[in-house]
Amino acid sequence: MKRIMFVCKRNSCRSQMAEGYARTLGAGVIEVVSSGLESSRVHPTAVQVMAEAGVDITSQTSKPLSDFGSEDFDAVISLCGCGVNLPEAWLTRDVFEDWRVEDPDGQPIEVFHRVREEIKQRVQNLVNALREQPAISA
Repeated sequence: MKRIMFVCKRNSCRSQMAEGYARTLGAGVIEVVSSGLESSRVHPTAVQVMAEAGVDITSQTSKPLSDFGSEDFDAVISLCGCGVNLPEAWLTRDVFEDWRVEDPDGQPIEVFHRVREEIKQRVQNLVNALREQPAISA
């Protein structure tokens, strides 16, 4: 199974949505976790818009990146342009992408909906691409 880390500044909205979609769209193919350069809380509006899409993220929690080791992941995806702030070990995984998705925090719910749909499409594309690659050996 492929292991994916979604990372963002606070692990509150975008990375949480990506984790939820990856668990759903990549079930049986990938293992996924999300984290932040700092941890905070899972944003209630992110929980709401994901529930509207049929994805339950109520059990997810905000976690600091420092709780994890880069060597445990095949792919690292930054959702906020925070890649420049990540330790080098995270940038040199087999797959590193910086998606630079708009931050919906503090925005109208329409922005959360748009961000959710963008993340869904990107996660689906990532899952499809990772199905084609061999897993790392531990």
